[in-house]
Amino acid sequence: MLDRFAVAAFGHWRERLAALLDALWERKNQTRHFAAKLFLFFIGLNVACYWVAMLTAFPEVAFGPRRVHYFWVQFPVGILGAVFDSLSLIVTVFMVRCALASTSNSSYVAHLSIDIGIAVLATFWVLFVFSASGWMISLLGAQPESLLVRNAAYQDRLVQALQDPTGQEELRNIYFGILMGLSAALLTLTHVYCSIHAAASTIRGGGSVRA
Repeated sequence: MLDRFAVAAFGHWRERLAALLDALWERKNQTRHFAAKLFLFFIGLNVACYWVAMLTAFPEVAFGPRRVHYFWVQFPVGILGAVFDSLSLIVTVFMVRCALASTSNSSYVAHLSIDIGIAVLATFWVLFVFSASGWMISLLGAQPESLLVRNAAYQDRLVQALQDPTGQEELRNIYFGILMGLSAALLTLTHVYCSIHAAASTIRGGGSVRA
């Protein structure tokens, strides 16, 4: 019975993922300058996440003495975030194609698991984005900062958050990081949604899969 459920669930999962891939490919073929528009979308998404995170986690910083600095930081944050999101989408689409072409469920899952690595990499990319963005904006001011010093400061925050995740300041940093990594996690969340949707469809269908 479990084998039948697994076969049906993976069948639904493949169907759902293939439909999403076809929809993306159809939108690409129907949209002029698709890559440029997608990149602009990722910029907007990263900037939106940035401001939601700033206003909810660190409002005293967003409206504080350095508010002009953090206003300008949004631009490199959006661009660098969009670079990562665009590259991760290319990798994910390639992995999805390989997964759909695989003949075994284990190979299928292995290919899709690449997104977990991308999600982990996104955490370090967020640290780099903020270090690099703050450093680039500081170059326009009277007191340029050191990129190495900024990297060390953000790494210390990450270590402190891992060592004491219940502290008030650490919780704010974790919350901020989650919001900033949301755009990079969309593809992973899509896989999770497809798998849950497949399991639910299989249960409703009594363990059957469409031919």
